[in-house]
Amino acid sequence: MAKKIRKAVFPVAGMGSRFLPATKASPKEMLPVVDKPLIQYAVEEAADAGITEMIFITGRGKRSIEDHFDKAYELEAELAARGKNVLLEIVREVTPKGVNCVYIRQAEPLGLGHAVLCARSVVGDEPFAVLLADDLMQAGADGVGILAQMVAQYAKHHSSVLAVQQVDRSETGSYGIVSGTPWGERTDRVTGIVEKPKPEVAPSTLAVVGRYVLSPLVFEHLANIRPGAGGEIQLTDGLARLIEDEPVLAYRFEGSRYDCGSKIGYLQATVELALRHPEVATDFAAFLSRRGL
Repeated sequence: MAKKIRKAVFPVAGMGSRFLPATKASPKEMLPVVDKPLIQYAVEEAADAGITEMIFITGRGKRSIEDHFDKAYELEAELAARGKNVLLEIVREVTPKGVNCVYIRQAEPLGLGHAVLCARSVVGDEPFAVLLADDLMQAGADGVGILAQMVAQYAKHHSSVLAVQQVDRSETGSYGIVSGTPWGERTDRVTGIVEKPKPEVAPSTLAVVGRYVLSPLVFEHLANIRPGAGGEIQLTDGLARLIEDEPVLAYRFEGSRYDCGSKIGYLQATVELALRHPEVATDFAAFLSRRGL
């Protein structure tokens, strides 16, 4: 019987240089989409998938992430005193019930693989999830979140699972690209994975995006691979070794992904989520209509 996925790793130590100057003093993961920061969307997705331990790999200047998920005694007291009970409940629900938060400092920005490896002592010998908050994921028509879909795939196949989607061939240089053979519904068994290949040599257009469910064996590989370009340890390199030892599945998820690591993706997410927001959707739709949009 497969072990239950209880722990999730959030690598949040990156600089967010594509959003400067907004990210000069504030983490990119704290950029708001309508009224919640990116990292909160990811944490809520993880909690909905049954995750109870959130492991944040932080770096310099990321203290506001810890503060966001901490109890805000003064704010709560002020809201209670003013009778603002709806806002008080919103503040109290920032951290999902039953969830524990752990913070680990990544002293140097040595790559995504290194950030994941930093969580090894806390994850231990358990399968775990990795969520990149830059990728804001929204459930499909059935309302099941992307990570919850992947956890179900893990429970079914007892294998690591990578979220993938088709991209234009011109965009392969921005992703880890997989090749594979059919395995099951919406899944392929990964036979190869290449980090950011040029379009003319990419083995496919199936790109790995920011959700992973991984076997703890990946830690062994990450600890033993040599740093690549820029002295970074790439998660892709660890996965390339993992597929030699055990099945790894590429899962074509049901739902939407917004690349909020880019300005255009961030703006698209803001518009789409504003149009679904119960408080502002009607007025915002009317505004767009008046603008001829």
